[in-house]
Amino acid sequence: MSRAPKSVYACTACGGQSSKWVGQCPDCGAWNTLQESVAAPAATAKRFGSYPGAADGAVRTLASITTGTETRLGTGMDELDRVLGGGLVAGSVVLIGGDPGIGKSTLLLQALASLSDRVPALYVTGEESAEQVSLRARRLGLAGNGLRLLTETGVERILAHAAAERPRVMVVDSIQTLYTELLQSAPGSVAQVRESAAQLVRHAKRSDTAVFLVGHVTKEGALAGPRVLEHMVDTVLYFEGEVGSQFRLIRAIKNRFGAVNELGVFAMTDRGLKPVSNPSAIFLSRHDQEVAGSGILVTREGTRPLLVEVQALVDQSPLANPRRVALGLEQNRLAMLLAVLHRHGGVAMYDQDVYVNVVGGVRVTETAADLPTLLAVLSSFRNRPLPQDLVAFGEIGLAGEVRPVPSGQERLREAAKHGFRRALVPHANVPKRGVEGLDIVPVRRLAEALDVLA
Repeated sequence: MSRAPKSVYACTACGGQSSKWVGQCPDCGAWNTLQESVAAPAATAKRFGSYPGAADGAVRTLASITTGTETRLGTGMDELDRVLGGGLVAGSVVLIGGDPGIGKSTLLLQALASLSDRVPALYVTGEESAEQVSLRARRLGLAGNGLRLLTETGVERILAHAAAERPRVMVVDSIQTLYTELLQSAPGSVAQVRESAAQLVRHAKRSDTAVFLVGHVTKEGALAGPRVLEHMVDTVLYFEGEVGSQFRLIRAIKNRFGAVNELGVFAMTDRGLKPVSNPSAIFLSRHDQEVAGSGILVTREGTRPLLVEVQALVDQSPLANPRRVALGLEQNRLAMLLAVLHRHGGVAMYDQDVYVNVVGGVRVTETAADLPTLLAVLSSFRNRPLPQDLVAFGEIGLAGEVRPVPSGQERLREAAKHGFRRALVPHANVPKRGVEGLDIVPVRRLAEALDVLA
């Protein structure tokens, strides 16, 4: 009589296992993340292999290792290449996640159709049939004569086809649909996702194949599956966009071959995703007339300076505790800036509701937004518009000083390129030779910035 398979409870957040269900994971402390699965039998063969160059286990000196010149493979889409750090690196694994219907499959199909004209490419799908992928390609106007297509969910069979086809670039859509025969759990479980990704990563390193993995996201916006999935891959990209907007943003969260927080902008059209070469024009809403509460910030996303509009609305509050609402900025930092404005600027807003928004859905995390945020707030409070040709950036400390930010000269050049004629910047960010066509006003203290705009 055969024994019934043993059940275990695995955490969907960290992958830890427990013999019984508990409300809180004993390993990572997350609540309600344990799910029942079938325990994997003891492996009779060696499951885990090593990456190339490490099979012999020999210890070598760093100077004795010879490497060739790193060559990157362009995808044919400038914005995607920018986020990747200049193109695809041989043997790299890229994990791209995003909401359903955001355009992940469309983006990768366009990139692979362009790559297939130069190098062997393989598109593996476990979510759609071959006919569905073909219809999408025809709708997008893609030829794809050299693009190979495989509909499969078994990892072992995918790797067998990849070994026979020997592609330079391979797309797997998606990692949550794959399964390995080494485990008995259902596809999409923590163990299956982790083991399937590990086998694909080993194949990529051994064969120098660039692999794209498509991952689903949770309702919180994070990649579904264990966090170890992000640690195994070389690059993690998030594909995001506002509901009802035609623009899509792709952001690099992790990149071993380029800058993190790099931003790529695409426009969704009836012919697919089109790269946007000048994203600053999207986030700048040039008003016909001067409007109070609007300031222009020169932020930096990765290696790219970007101009965005910061809007503020200050209104009399009927509540005992006035509201402090920030969209695209950190709310706690807004409260701190208002305290600095009161202490070192002499402007009290303890009876005012303050609303701050970054136009276009951009998330600004750097401290360079401090000065333009306070200028926009003060402009709305006094109902006095800021000059339309004015840009600003700078960090504000608790002592009221205006601190410098990185890459000040690149920010000023970007502002001058878009027609701005005046810049309010920290004194330490003033370039020695200046910027042609731009009047730079240096400030050391918050009070000096307020006096300039008085």
